[in-house]
Amino acid sequence: MQALSLTVHIPLVCFGIAFPALVLFAEWRYLRTGDSVYRTLARRWSKIMLGLFAVGVVTGTILSFELGLLWPVWMQDFGNVFGLGFTLEGFSFFIEAIFIGIYVYGWDRLRPKAHFLSGIPIAVAGITGSMFVISVNAWMNHPSGFTLVNGRATHTHPWQALFANPFFWSEYVHMYFAGYIVTGFLLAGAYAWGFLRGRSGRYERTALGITLTAAAVAAPLQVVIGDWAARDVAQSQPVKLAAMEGLAQTTRGAAEHLLGWYNGHAVVWGIDIPKLLSLLAYHNPNATVKGLNIVPLADQPPVNLVRFAFQTMVGIGTLLAVLGLIYLYLKLRHKWRPEKLRWFNLAVVAAGPLSVVALVAGWITTEVGRQPWIVYNVMRVDQSVTGAHVVPVGYATLCVVYLGLAGAVFWLLRRFSRVPLPAEVTDAG
Repeated sequence: MQALSLTVHIPLVCFGIAFPALVLFAEWRYLRTGDSVYRTLARRWSKIMLGLFAVGVVTGTILSFELGLLWPVWMQDFGNVFGLGFTLEGFSFFIEAIFIGIYVYGWDRLRPKAHFLSGIPIAVAGITGSMFVISVNAWMNHPSGFTLVNGRATHTHPWQALFANPFFWSEYVHMYFAGYIVTGFLLAGAYAWGFLRGRSGRYERTALGITLTAAAVAAPLQVVIGDWAARDVAQSQPVKLAAMEGLAQTTRGAAEHLLGWYNGHAVVWGIDIPKLLSLLAYHNPNATVKGLNIVPLADQPPVNLVRFAFQTMVGIGTLLAVLGLIYLYLKLRHKWRPEKLRWFNLAVVAAGPLSVVALVAGWITTEVGRQPWIVYNVMRVDQSVTGAHVVPVGYATLCVVYLGLAGAVFWLLRRFSRVPLPAEVTDAG
């Protein structure tokens, strides 16, 4: 149930991180140039932003209830450590809710500069809200800031636990850039699809330029951020790294295995690249990488699931980075008209859903790779989970709710897309 809810909610978090900044950029361009295309774009996007925020409220509320209903022992024993993160996230949510209403309904009621300024708290709250939640997840991966007495956290230091955590910055920055990749490619894919169907006016070109540039810049940088995050995992969670790579035994100068299957002893049917794992994990081709053998079998995560998720994330992320670099090269070195490159438009259309797959695969790597611990090396999942016997009923209900939400989002976005553009915008195209 938690995995299902996270899979639905996390893409909406990406829009909360990145979309307000894109909307504000479009409005800022309008204030600078007086070009009505930018104002129309920002106004139409703000309605989408409001609709996705409303859906995010539903999925986020479900997640908050699940924390107490599905993990009662974890909440009871450690809530005094990480509860501050969720409290601060609540403040961010209310600020975002207040100002998103002012922004969307204030287009014709506020002066242009005042209206633009009313959008800044939305962007800030979207960033801080996700930051506070990810600080909790970073703490779960690297618990600190408390003393354990009879299985419960005492003498807690929440600020230290959440924001002085060595996992926090790499995990948050990784998610921050993922927000721009997912949001940028999904939005760009919608406009690229319009190009393929003959809609290539100035409005569509401008929208594609803003969204695709954001994604194209973020995707190559994410490769560097991913290396940073992976090295943190190598230092603090060597078992997770071993599961990601299918490394059974501690090895000096460990090889990287692309694809293949872990049979319980080694990766078979994969492509072996000598010493690459040691080089990537420690920037030293002869470094020693710890294997799964450092812990008992009962303390090892499901290796093939973690490996498949990790390689899916890395593979798609690499393709998106290459696509971004191609776009930036064409944009900076050539006078490029995107509607003339059918192959590129098809690639951008595919990049949107692929970015979501990579996002979910990354979170599977993070969460399943930590198993069997909910709090790493402190509390196991089977110690913290509910003992209720009606979970399948709740799971089925959630499936129905999320299918209904998906249908509502599709209907809403389709309705927004069919609203005619103002005459001055179509004339400008």
